[in-house]
Amino acid sequence: MEVATASVLLAAHAHGVPLLPALSSAAPSLTKRSCCYDTRRKRGGLRPTVRAVMARPQDVAAVPPPVSRKMVTAVPPLPVPPPVRETPTTPTVYRDNWFDMLAIGYLSRNLQEASGMKNGKDGYEGLIEAALAIAGLFRVDQQWETIKVMMPPSKFSREYFAAFTTIFFPWLVGPCEVKESEVDGKKEKNVVYIPKCRFLESTNCVGMCTNLCKIPCQNFIQKSLGTAVYMSPNFEDMSCEMIFGQQPPEDDPALKQPCFRTKCIAKKNQQVNCSI
Repeated sequence: MEVATASVLLAAHAHGVPLLPALSSAAPSLTKRSCCYDTRRKRGGLRPTVRAVMARPQDVAAVPPPVSRKMVTAVPPLPVPPPVRETPTTPTVYRDNWFDMLAIGYLSRNLQEASGMKNGKDGYEGLIEAALAIAGLFRVDQQWETIKVMMPPSKFSREYFAAFTTIFFPWLVGPCEVKESEVDGKKEKNVVYIPKCRFLESTNCVGMCTNLCKIPCQNFIQKSLGTAVYMSPNFEDMSCEMIFGQQPPEDDPALKQPCFRTKCIAKKNQQVNCSI
């Protein structure tokens, strides 16, 4: 910059151009610029950025070290067996015909005579009340004996009893149908499927189902009709299967099933442990 200025001045002087006025007029501008620059420096208007870079170590705030995060492995909870579902449902409406009412009244009167307690109720309500009295008065083994044609075991007898059950026992267990199963490698229509057992739905009691229906029916059919039958209730959806020609297992899972906690009417009305 200074070399270029000097060259301009020498060239002007060589051509006879006066230089003092120009220098005198340019000087104030340079002076002004210098003064403004000095003033701005004094007032702190221009702040060099070197200061921020060259700050002393003690002036810089200490940055805390990053927090170390250790991986924690979550311990899975122990599996809890699901409880028996007790969802509220709308009661099924049954329309009993004359034969149903006749059979219901006959069984209800016999249970009332066995317990020695008359309830004075009619229809299925009287039958349930009589069964409640039996459940509260007798032990399990005694309950089996309170509910007491011989045909040789064959495909015909098994299918005959299955068909007979669907016709003459809906008054006790509700609507039912015949299903096929395999016996000795062959298909037979020897299973009675009950979508929702009327007795179990009315009592909501596992103990009354096994002690006053399942075990007595199995024993009665075995001893009186001469054919084995296994009744397999499902306490989740209240369905049941009667399998003619199959012996009940010695370790029957239905006999180990605890009763419903809140819906069992035997616990509510008789305060008994119906599962024993």
